[in-house]
Amino acid sequence: MLAYAFNPIDLIPDFIPVLGLLDAAILVPLGINLALRLIAPEVMADAQQRATEMDQQDRPTSVIGAVVIVLLWLIATGLAGRFFWLKSQA
Repeated sequence: MLAYAFNPIDLIPDFIPVLGLLDAAILVPLGINLALRLIAPEVMADAQQRATEMDQQDRPTSVIGAVVIVLLWLIATGLAGRFFWLKSQA
């Protein structure tokens, strides 16, 4: 199903209104559901346990990194706003 989701060739081409996108919107969730059903219960329980353990671990954090990223987004937003403002004035 993963191959179908990333395959550029669809069963129903995307340019067909509604049906083109609806096939992927229906088939991909059905494929995920099927894959989850095919996973052995022991494997799923082990994966859930490992995920819970990893979730409880402390994650590295960096306040400086967060500030840098926020500043970069603010600068990018300001530059984009300035660009569109100047384009609208011309």
